[in-house]
Amino acid sequence: MAATVIAIYSTKGGVGKTTTAVNLAWQAASEGRDVLLWDLDPQAAATWLLQVKPHLRGGAEALVRGRKPANKAVRESKLERIDVLPADESYRDLDIALDAAKKSSSRVTEALRPLRRHYDVIILDTPPGASLVAENALRAADVVVLPLIPSALGLRSLEQVRGVIKDAGGHVKLVAFLSQVDRRKRAHVEALEQLPAAHKEVGDGYVGASVVVERMGEHRAPIGVYAPTSDSAKAFADLWKRVRRAS
Repeated sequence: MAATVIAIYSTKGGVGKTTTAVNLAWQAASEGRDVLLWDLDPQAAATWLLQVKPHLRGGAEALVRGRKPANKAVRESKLERIDVLPADESYRDLDIALDAAKKSSSRVTEALRPLRRHYDVIILDTPPGASLVAENALRAADVVVLPLIPSALGLRSLEQVRGVIKDAGGHVKLVAFLSQVDRRKRAHVEALEQLPAAHKEVGDGYVGASVVVERMGEHRAPIGVYAPTSDSAKAFADLWKRVRRAS
């Protein structure tokens, strides 16, 4: 059975995409699923958090142009059942490489094709913005997961991502959730009350702003490893259940 491909995406940066990608990968692996996380962001934060060597021989262009089989670039993480396709500095030029390739909007799909037989779940940690990399990721995905900051800009991001999905073919399911929620802020509480009711893609659950989440950089590990009983770990477990149902 082919893997389910999940793209973590937002038009905005700083919303918790990499945090989401790493924690959903861990949640899937904890259920006994074999997981591949492809870090498509040139900042390589997921690669760093999962303690994987970032160097990619031949660079990202070799993967998307088909000159290097993707399975040759996969690295094992220190976590059971989680492998990583690491990002490095070459990903800064990935849009240029895709633009120069034939069938430029489906190169990620093609690169993943042989890998889908070997994994149960493939997670794409995408860079922010409406780029050719993002279009590729959305075309390859079965589900798009969108972290939303509880604000007017967050709602605008939801509308923008709907548009990007439509432009990419409109075949994927969208799972949105509120991220970095601070219940001491009135605007955040109002967003929790109003957005799930007004927009079917936004679930009732949320990931709160928490020092537990911030400590991921200290531990270089998913939250479930170092704080398994925390509210943050439970929030990502609930989010994974939503994503699993959508797929």
